[in-house]
Amino acid sequence: MAGVEPVPSCMGCRKQKAKTDVYFGHRRVGQREMKVAVTGANGFLGRYVVKELERLNISPILVMRPTTEVPTSLSHHLVVPIDIQSPPDNIYSLMHEPDVLIHLAWGGLPNYHSSCHLEKELPAHFRFIESAVSSGLENVTVSGTCFEYGMQSGELSPNLIAQPVTAYGEAKASLHLQLNKLQSEFNFSLRWARLFYLCGFGQGKNAILPTLEAAVKNGDEVFNMSGGEQLRDSLPVEEATAGLVSMALETGRTEVRNICSGKPISIRKLVENKISEEGWKIELNLGHYPYPTYEPMEFWGKL
Repeated sequence: MAGVEPVPSCMGCRKQKAKTDVYFGHRRVGQREMKVAVTGANGFLGRYVVKELERLNISPILVMRPTTEVPTSLSHHLVVPIDIQSPPDNIYSLMHEPDVLIHLAWGGLPNYHSSCHLEKELPAHFRFIESAVSSGLENVTVSGTCFEYGMQSGELSPNLIAQPVTAYGEAKASLHLQLNKLQSEFNFSLRWARLFYLCGFGQGKNAILPTLEAAVKNGDEVFNMSGGEQLRDSLPVEEATAGLVSMALETGRTEVRNICSGKPISIRKLVENKISEEGWKIELNLGHYPYPTYEPMEFWGKL
């Protein structure tokens, strides 16, 4: 991997405190309600993470850009305005000293090749997490990506060495390595969740199923797509969220986990299933678009 040198620590080293083995039980820490901070809560995955935490009777602390207009659906939660691109030194206290941070925020998408992932997003997100763990945060869960695997094909185990070929995948893989190294300086557990393809209401309009739905609503008789023979791993966002939140609420463990179905499905089959489920009348124009060159023809996650 064409890696990026770890960002040097600007926070200094604090003495590592003794590790405390506290089981959250998904709701409480000792005699108080547990506190979970979430970045990216206004995004596709973030909104479902908030719903899952609410289902577990946990009221999340939402970390949002100061310029973000908080939607009504989230306005009843505590919102902390923090600019991740220019993080203050007292992030942990500003977030009300959460027991867990679920870090979903990331900019620059859906352009996987933009240099901003390496030049802007990577250093900013490292500094943000470094500031939090250097001042007391003990449990961090970060959303990674299947793009970290690069052109490796077949069933992809979390134990595989990252070999990204996109700037986005490289930035995420580099952040993971940097945070692993940071654990030698500060006492925190790191859970890295590699997300595969998620589907569900509210996902980006450029994804295959929302694009298909838009074509149907537009009255198109034909849907242009690739040959559709590529195998991917698709998971309903509700299932992905349940797995991600459960992973985040485990303490004292550092691990990498695939958030996936573990079952390959062809893009053509995925589209045909959706058409059948909805009863839509539209023909597929297979082979209209070439296959992407930054992904292998066949890959899916190993649970």
